[in-house]
Amino acid sequence: MTATVGLTVTHRRYVPHAHAHYGGSLVDGAYTLGLFGDVATEVAIVGDGDEGLLAGYTDVRFLAPVQAGDVLEASCEVVRVGTRSRTLRCWADVVARAQPERGASAAAVLPEPLRVVEATATLVVPLPDATVRE
Repeated sequence: MTATVGLTVTHRRYVPHAHAHYGGSLVDGAYTLGLFGDVATEVAIVGDGDEGLLAGYTDVRFLAPVQAGDVLEASCEVVRVGTRSRTLRCWADVVARAQPERGASAAAVLPEPLRVVEATATLVVPLPDATVRE
């Protein structure tokens, strides 16, 4: 089993108010990078039958704020497959957002997803058992 270019995995997660770190209910950028790690793990499981290890991120761009009460959709797509490494294109969109001006629990689905973070990640998986030498 080897991951193929184009393999894409998506997770959705509600951002709880406990994760607000800054004024205006803003959430730190590390929250979304953590979601990318979870999605990358599933990419490795689906594509290679192993959880793999996320080796690093390059070209991380924070495009818009993430707020408590958001519903985030985080995705990773395999764009390159090496012997042990996979290059992933990662992105996160807000698909629903709290609307506190309408009430304490008011929220709405956005008419269009709002892209908030983009990154490139490197995922490393073990060599297939057939190539392991003792």
